[in-house]
Amino acid sequence: MNFPENLRYTKDHEWIKLEGNTATIGITEFAQSELGDIVYVDINSVGKTLNAEEIFGTVEAVKTVSDLFLPLAGTIAEVNPALANQPELVNADPYGNGWMIKLTVSNITDYETLMSAEAYSKLVA
Repeated sequence: MNFPENLRYTKDHEWIKLEGNTATIGITEFAQSELGDIVYVDINSVGKTLNAEEIFGTVEAVKTVSDLFLPLAGTIAEVNPALANQPELVNADPYGNGWMIKLTVSNITDYETLMSAEAYSKLVA
C-alpha cells in the first residue's frame, strides 16, 4: 500500500497535508480499500469550527457508512466539489483528486503529533 512520506496520518485512517495554515484532508488508501466501493460522501460542515477528533462528515460505501474524524482543530474552509458527482475518486485517487476537505488549522504545532508514514504503515500492518 501507498502511504506518501510527505503526509501525516491518524489512527482513524485520515491523511493530512499541511501548507501554511491550510490542511488538505482525506482518507488513506488503506481506509478506502477496507470500505470498498464508495458511493456517497456527506460533508456539510463548511464554515464550522471543530476540535480534533470530532466528526466532520461521513463516507458511504456499498457495505457500510463510516464517520470521518477531523485530525486537527480548525475551521472547515472547503469541501472537494468533485465528490458530489464522483465519490469514486476517493477509491481511485485517495491522495490526489479524492481529497475531502481543506481546513484552516487552529494550532499548526498539533500537526507534529500526528503519525508519520512509517508509524501509520506499522499501525495497519
